[in-house]
Amino acid sequence: MAKRKKDSEIHLDITEEKRQKLESYHCTMEAGIAMIGGKYKIMIIYHLMKGALRYNQIAKALPNATPKMLSQQLKELESDGIITRTLYPVVPPKTEYSLTRLGEALKPVIESLCAWSQRYYEACGVEDIHKSELPDKTNCPK
Repeated sequence: MAKRKKDSEIHLDITEEKRQKLESYHCTMEAGIAMIGGKYKIMIIYHLMKGALRYNQIAKALPNATPKMLSQQLKELESDGIITRTLYPVVPPKTEYSLTRLGEALKPVIESLCAWSQRYYEACGVEDIHKSELPDKTNCPK
């Protein structure tokens, strides 16, 4: 008897090349880290947690990312099914990036990392000089 999928399950259609790559990892954690472990990937996901953004908005939020690196990271996240790119047929062309259901599933992970980072700063006795204007005075999304 076939296993019935839950409504909350996410299914991605992947290429044979992608399947082989996933099967080459020693464990699922290694695969997960490979998918979100790029230099700016977690920060891109973090900023998209607040909603869809255009390329220039993402670039502004990550001023140290070169255009080439940012473009590469966005393409990898899109290829892995974490973000989606929407092209609007207007002049000038408009492109927006947003989280997919798979990307949305990373929210608790990113929020936990954000909380851990705050505790790390506190344990080191370092003040977070980049605190946002959010009511809880953190850089973490709610």
